[in-house]
Amino acid sequence: MIKTDLRQIVHALSDMLDLVGVDELYHSKRVAFMSAECSRLVNLSEEERDTVYDASLLHDCGVSSTHTHKYLISELDWSDSEAHCIKGHDLLAEEDLFSNLAPIILSHHTHWDVLHTKDISPENALISNCIYLADRVDALITQNKGCELLLVKDSIRETIKNYRGSFFAPELVDVFLDVSQSEFFWLSMMPHHLTKYIAEMSAMKKPHYLDHNALMHIANMFATIVDAKSHYTVEHSRGVARLAAHIASELGMGREKCVELNVAGLLHDIGKLKIPDEILEKPGPLTPAERAVMKSHSFESYQILKSIGGFDDISKWAAFHHEYISGEGYPFHLHKDQLPEEARIISVADVFQALVQDRPYRSSAEPQKVRAMLEEMGSSDKLDSDLVGFVNNNMETCWNAATA
Repeated sequence: MIKTDLRQIVHALSDMLDLVGVDELYHSKRVAFMSAECSRLVNLSEEERDTVYDASLLHDCGVSSTHTHKYLISELDWSDSEAHCIKGHDLLAEEDLFSNLAPIILSHHTHWDVLHTKDISPENALISNCIYLADRVDALITQNKGCELLLVKDSIRETIKNYRGSFFAPELVDVFLDVSQSEFFWLSMMPHHLTKYIAEMSAMKKPHYLDHNALMHIANMFATIVDAKSHYTVEHSRGVARLAAHIASELGMGREKCVELNVAGLLHDIGKLKIPDEILEKPGPLTPAERAVMKSHSFESYQILKSIGGFDDISKWAAFHHEYISGEGYPFHLHKDQLPEEARIISVADVFQALVQDRPYRSSAEPQKVRAMLEEMGSSDKLDSDLVGFVNNNMETCWNAATA
């Protein structure tokens, strides 16, 4: 069984969510740092401070769209801010390991003068509002990008002070104004310092290892976030995962290997969160520049997944799904003898599922066309021809697995 620590999963999920910012890759981590520093000075238990940290890292799990993210960083407040909070709440509420964070995420853009009157525990209200305050500070930081942070910190602090008692709890504003006086607070949010802070926070937490069942649940949560990125790819990750596991099982691979392939299939496209919406949803051919951006997604998947303990194989199987047998794929240009069979299975499953899935701009391909396209890719050394032969000889069961 894979030995995977929950805190590493949380950090990886945070890395994935930060991709949506495209060029702003540390948003959730800056929010986690600020929230954690502020929570040290309010009346919260150690367990509640851990909740602040984890909820901060995951607070934007309802955001998959770069369009939505632009509002998050360009506006201090806007009328539809609650939508991503509801999505995040619903996502976390379905997962036992994170369900305690759901009510916090639901309210993390609710103004304090409204929030403290709602049916929410005082502790969760304070945690949620702490994240909101840190989140808005980071929006102000981003709006001042290009300026020396130490030169604009006082204007940011003054802006937050102006919303004391309305947007933010008075005691939280007072705590923020206290801790943010120092240069330490602002300089710690520079990427190279922030990375060390995150590593230290991870080391302080007692490991919580996941079994295969819990890992599958969390991988499905990752897939939900990715597939929500575009209405063109809804259910794609799950279809690839089911088909990959089906192929592996039919080829005689053991149950544990099939579970791991299922996880790899669910996670293979997490790097697509960094692709701008307008490129991912473009109905016509991509320009060379757009294709270059698109080609980054599998490497982003690899970088995130390899940071998780026990994911050495899964990270490769997932990230190699655009490698070709000929060595002309991307991002590593690996040849057949460098590609594990599991990675080749994910590649075939990815192409097959994309062909048989209905998309808003086209219906699924007919079986004969799917066969012909797969055979062409097999004969041209893009896909493993033996696996192509297996899929084409078992079209009905593979189709059902990919579209169930």
